[in-house]
Amino acid sequence: QVQLVESGGGLVQPGGSLRLSCAASGVTLADSAIGWYRQAPGKQREGISCISKNDGGAYYGNSVSGRFTISRDSANNTAYLQMNNLNADDTGVYWCATYCLIGPGPRRGYWGQGTQVTVST
Repeated sequence: QVQLVESGGGLVQPGGSLRLSCAASGVTLADSAIGWYRQAPGKQREGISCISKNDGGAYYGNSVSGRFTISRDSANNTAYLQMNNLNADDTGVYWCATYCLIGPGPRRGYWGQGTQVTVST
């Protein structure tokens, strides 16, 4: 049984940082695509960062490029999303998934339950 569990969300002030974690079981993240997705209030869910299974490359959406960094720790079978210089537009629910997609698209692969990130004063 595949399970992904996100953690690390919360309330942060503009300009602050958070690191999201995605702990996996039942799947080896080193052999899988990994994606981070976000749904802001009133907006469509979109992929914002991912690691491709094909080439191992990291990809970022325009809205997060230069501020967010995706990584994975094979020893702990955990993926991370380091988020810096956060702003109000980064508020939303964040999911990790075993699927690499940037932008809007179908929900494929295995998904976690999501974690809330709120950027506010």
